[in-house]
Amino acid sequence: MSLTLADILAARRTLAGVADATPLVPSPFMSARVGREFLLKLENMQPIGAFKLRGAVNAVMALPEGTAGVTCCSTGNHGRGVAHAARGRGLRAVICMSDLVPQAKVDGIRALGAEVRIVGRSQDDALAESRRLVVKEGLAEISPFDDPHVIAGQGTTGLEMLAARPDLDTLLVPLSGGGLAAGVALAAKSIKPDIRVIGISMDRGAAMKASIDAGHPVEVEEVPSLADSLGGGIGLDNRLSFPLCRDLLDDIVLVGEEEIYHAMQVLYYEDRIVAEGACVVGLAACLSGRIAPRDGPLATIITGRNVDMTVFTRVITGQDVQLGDRTVKGRTYAR
Repeated sequence: MSLTLADILAARRTLAGVADATPLVPSPFMSARVGREFLLKLENMQPIGAFKLRGAVNAVMALPEGTAGVTCCSTGNHGRGVAHAARGRGLRAVICMSDLVPQAKVDGIRALGAEVRIVGRSQDDALAESRRLVVKEGLAEISPFDDPHVIAGQGTTGLEMLAARPDLDTLLVPLSGGGLAAGVALAAKSIKPDIRVIGISMDRGAAMKASIDAGHPVEVEEVPSLADSLGGGIGLDNRLSFPLCRDLLDDIVLVGEEEIYHAMQVLYYEDRIVAEGACVVGLAACLSGRIAPRDGPLATIITGRNVDMTVFTRVITGQDVQLGDRTVKGRTYAR
């Protein structure tokens, strides 16, 4: 199975007027810090608050008539996207998640009329339940990242970024299972082969980075993170997002929890944006000096706003945040 730019262009037609045309805006503070224009693609402005709507709608719309319903595993935002898209087609949706998923995301999915199954302590556990439902109840599974329609849908983000700013030099893409990174990299490099695309993840439980380093998909231990949307494995039978990320990403950079904490503060205080920890890893990588700018503008994707507001409030007010057995020490925001 292969994907091409034509698949992403087809997805753009499917998503027109439903999950497209989010703003691409400059961040004056980040531009000054990196010495190059720094832009933010505001996918937090999607109707469900996250970019995952793109892939979910594209995949659900591709299902044949008579489909009994849909299921998926999710760390939150993909499940919300699938629930939203399924409701639009009048389909039953069963979303499987581990108990590491914040309650705010669970509640958001239920509010869209989907059933929620909380299973185990990892996305792999949730995936096993989703696949059981495929066999036992005849539901159609929509992978959060390893589905051609999902990847093509996410890739429309890259189309929009380059359409708005053809001069973009570097794209910083939050990286988890690789659906977004694979789609954006495929779109961007098909249009502009010399563009640099860098995947960014947290430094604990980064499944795609560990898999690319190993040369094949591997399991990782999932741990609580401020970037909870980036948790989970990539699937040992990964067919698409792993090879696409391996072949198309120019680099993968990892950032720590303290750096994510600070970047959340930066985005809030400097750009007045409420966003999840997973959204700010591109900022964190630049602020920590892990990415050297080249000559042209940089852009990152603010992937979603579905953050646990209790945790978010602690971050922006400089309080400690407990992540399992680890404490991220608070710090008052200062430039």
